[in-house]
Amino acid sequence: MQLIERITELLNEEKWTRATLNNYTVANFSDLDKLIEQIESKEEADAVLELCNEHLHHTKNSIIALYVSGRIKIRRQNVDDSNLISLIEIFIDNHKWAIVRYLCERILDHGENKFALRTLADSYNNDNLVDEMYGIWERLIRIDFDEADIVKQLAEYKEKKGLAEEALGYYKKALHRYVAKKAFANIKEIWHKLIKDSLGETEFFFHAERKISRAISDERAIQLLEDLYPHFRQAEDYGTAITILKRVLTYDARNPWARKEITECYRELYSHHSHLEEYIKLSNLNQSWRNVHDAIADFEKHISFDAGNFVFHRSWGVGLIRGIDDDEITIDFVKRRNHTMSLKMAVSALTVLPKDHIWVLKTTRKKDRLRKEVKKNPDWALEIIIRSMNNAADMKVIKSELVPSILTQGEWSSWSTRAREILKTDERFGNVPDKVDSYSIREQPITLEEKMYNRFKAEKDFFDRAKTLFEFLRYVERGDVEASDTEFVREMVDYFTGYLRSVGEVDEHTFGSVLILQRVVAEHPYLNPGVNLAFEEYLAQASNIEEVFRNIANPDIRRAFLRKLRKHDPEWHEVYVKVFPYHLNKEILDDLEAAGKKDSMLKIYRQTTEGYRDYREAFVWLARHSDEMKWHDEIGLAYEKLLINLVHILDLTFRDIENRRDVTENRRINRQVQTYLFKERRLAEALETVDEDSIQRIYTLVEDVAGLDPTVGLDLKNIVLRRFPEFRFYSDQGPETVHRGGFMTVSSSYEAKQKDLERIHSVEVPKNSQEIATAREYGDLKENAEYKAAKEHQEQLNNEAARLTDDLQRVTIVRPQDVDSTVISFGTKATLLDTKKNETVVFTILGPWESDPDKGVINYQSPLGKALYDHKVGEKLEFSVGDHEYSYEVQAIEPVLT
Repeated sequence: MQLIERITELLNEEKWTRATLNNYTVANFSDLDKLIEQIESKEEADAVLELCNEHLHHTKNSIIALYVSGRIKIRRQNVDDSNLISLIEIFIDNHKWAIVRYLCERILDHGENKFALRTLADSYNNDNLVDEMYGIWERLIRIDFDEADIVKQLAEYKEKKGLAEEALGYYKKALHRYVAKKAFANIKEIWHKLIKDSLGETEFFFHAERKISRAISDERAIQLLEDLYPHFRQAEDYGTAITILKRVLTYDARNPWARKEITECYRELYSHHSHLEEYIKLSNLNQSWRNVHDAIADFEKHISFDAGNFVFHRSWGVGLIRGIDDDEITIDFVKRRNHTMSLKMAVSALTVLPKDHIWVLKTTRKKDRLRKEVKKNPDWALEIIIRSMNNAADMKVIKSELVPSILTQGEWSSWSTRAREILKTDERFGNVPDKVDSYSIREQPITLEEKMYNRFKAEKDFFDRAKTLFEFLRYVERGDVEASDTEFVREMVDYFTGYLRSVGEVDEHTFGSVLILQRVVAEHPYLNPGVNLAFEEYLAQASNIEEVFRNIANPDIRRAFLRKLRKHDPEWHEVYVKVFPYHLNKEILDDLEAAGKKDSMLKIYRQTTEGYRDYREAFVWLARHSDEMKWHDEIGLAYEKLLINLVHILDLTFRDIENRRDVTENRRINRQVQTYLFKERRLAEALETVDEDSIQRIYTLVEDVAGLDPTVGLDLKNIVLRRFPEFRFYSDQGPETVHRGGFMTVSSSYEAKQKDLERIHSVEVPKNSQEIATAREYGDLKENAEYKAAKEHQEQLNNEAARLTDDLQRVTIVRPQDVDSTVISFGTKATLLDTKKNETVVFTILGPWESDPDKGVINYQSPLGKALYDHKVGEKLEFSVGDHEYSYEVQAIEPVLT
């Protein structure tokens, strides 16, 4: 309250003494600043603001009230700086420049401001502080994107100072701004200045020319290209001169001057070519009746056919032109030497390749040498491949040219990581317009900011553009991007501003734009677009918050949405419950817990658990965090039930994948569930501890999951049998009734076959894969014996693994208690009297995995085993197997399994 009283006292003192402006000094405002710094709480600030506003209602030019209220507002990042502006104008009128500067600097303490910077610059100018004025101008043009004249003056100032590079940058910036203003006289003046000082930067001239064509007219663009052309013609840079003329002809295909000049440039460029005049005549390049673009294409294709040039044929590959004799061309292809064809046929069937084309290099260089070069210099390889693909290639194309012809798949993984970083940061590489993932080679280096701006333009999705803008702003903050180049930010910001200029239905793009622009303005106040950014007003207009939130595809924007929602909606916790399945993040649960909204947390858990079939991803997320959060205990959900629900989700996702329904999403959820249940061994650990009834429930569900790797089920089955050897699985039909196509075995044999299968998968298959990879490097696969042998071994391993897996699924394990020793059956030892030889013989009856006839172990499925099976003690048997006749009497039967 003492603060309020002191400010009240000062306001009254000012009113009663009627202090004149001449009495004010910078010290007076410095004292007021000390008072303002004492304001600690929002309530105090509101009270002081109300006091000042009331005073201004009666005394509108109160210096103290204008200053104190203005400073409080600007400290709050309030865009209303009208009080401080009014105060500054009062002191400008009275030529109190020291105070004017002090007031401007207080505004600038809280961010750049156009009015404050302009006024500050004017004050320096009035006091003849020229260098200081230019320093402020440099700050001004970074936030005032419409200012062009000052940019030009800065360029002239830097030029006089001998700072040629800085001057050049400002001249370029001024030209772009004059283009936006359509001030052609200024454009032309700077264009000619840049021709004089920066002729080699053709990319800049071409970029500016395109902007001039769009902003003003094609005629003005042609006019400037015509001014540019003579300098390259005079320098005998015929390649660039031809490029300029082609651009003129793009705007005006009937331009006679450009057509005549391009013909003369071709004559100079190919003066050494023996068929030059013939090809000009054949293409009708100098005949006005023929379409000029068709004529140019025809001429360039003909002129490229010369001895020593490489060509490509779809069937015969790369070839070298050996010679041209009149209308006949002789070409050496790899497998067709001295092949001849007519020029007409060559033009239609062949593509001329430069000597550094990737296909030429793969044909003419040794593989090992080329492989070393590619691995050592990925930037060189990228440039070669991109230029080979008509200066436009994405990573998929680049990979197809390198793998497996030069690099192995393993080498590509590490090489491509380096390549992506080079494409992103190297100034030589840029993005192809409108193709965000496609790259080109720049004739002049491209800045990081321009590269990102081009990426922004090529992006088609709203939220992809938001991600690019945020990344751009991070570069600005880190200083990787020059502040003077933030004009690119303005164009990006304008894209999002467009969604708020005329709002119809409030949707995810509306909220996205509000939240994006709020962040931009908070960090860069000078970028305020002057549209309504009040989140709460758009929130009141939204009809379906859940749907809007679900459609926001950027996690940062989702988090910002939730923060604003909590601030402006009293029922925010109910919305949190609805949107949780679409924003699986612990922040939601933490916010609810911090606010004491335990009921809402439990509602999320119950809603997700009860509707787990619809909220599959959300349930899996909760399951993965169950150890940490113990949420299932809070709602009384047994851990067994959690596992059963996950097995159901596994089955549902397999079915949806099979039916081609949301395949990508279902595969992702399926992998997460398999990781949780099997790779992390959650299900296996549960089967080690739960009772037999629980095992019956869980394992029966696992058996019913179509699409599950059979080895997973076999591992679980083995765990169960170790704990409960007598356990009968739902799929088992008992030892007496064997599945059609199935057979019986003992547990030791079953385990041994499991180990065999594991050895194939974990040892043999990886070893074979390495053998194949090594054999590939030996060259031509058709003549590669090592490769063929490795592939044959691969097929053998696959067949063996498939057979073992099938057998392990079909087999029935017979336990000691299953053995019926009243008859000869599986698991028994039969003592027989051979009545023909009067000798005693002993047979042990087991399965095909245990069979060893030399040791008297008989496979129950063999002809001998089948003849003995099911007979009792005292029975006499007579039968034949093949050509051998047997006569036995059963003397004893005993079990052999223990």
